[in-house]
Amino acid sequence: METTATPLSRKAQIDQVATGLFRQRGYAATSMRELAAALGIEAGSIYSHIRSKEEILHRVCFDLAESFMAGLRTAQTAEPAASAATQLRRAIENHVRVLIADTASSAVFLHEWRHLSEPAHTEFQHLRQQYEAEFRALIAQGVQAGELYTPDPAFAALTLLASLNWLPNWYRPEGTLTPDQIAQRLTDQLLDGLAY
Repeated sequence: METTATPLSRKAQIDQVATGLFRQRGYAATSMRELAAALGIEAGSIYSHIRSKEEILHRVCFDLAESFMAGLRTAQTAEPAASAATQLRRAIENHVRVLIADTASSAVFLHEWRHLSEPAHTEFQHLRQQYEAEFRALIAQGVQAGELYTPDPAFAALTLLASLNWLPNWYRPEGTLTPDQIAQRLTDQLLDGLAY
């Protein structure tokens, strides 16, 4: 039995089209007029749905930040007695799933957040730093427990996240690997370099 997708609200349509334009052209190079044209509406009428293009950028960045943090918390609390290495594995897998769920939003999240104005810019930076710190802590716990090896947990965390965050550039939904297979393969490949 076929299921029909629920039609997107006008605001969701605007977000989707704007996110695609931000990814293709960059946030700064995308005008509200171009966004309205891509949506097939008059430039003036777009303001009845959103206040500014930064409103869209803010929503994309902070919604994804929330998804990444939720995935990390799940990895850390789903099985509290799990080893740090197991929690790290789950955190990486969840990170991959969030990236793959919407690669346009992920690309905007990773590259266009710098255009946020204050105080959102500082708040977003704080969330990024907090997320990276949680990865560093898991790696350090794994090293202390003898489950992982790295002379520098901070460097290892940055290397892991940089490797993972390249994913929106090459992932294709029509590829042969499912999101779960990609998550597992990336996790295996990245953690094999840390395991004894």
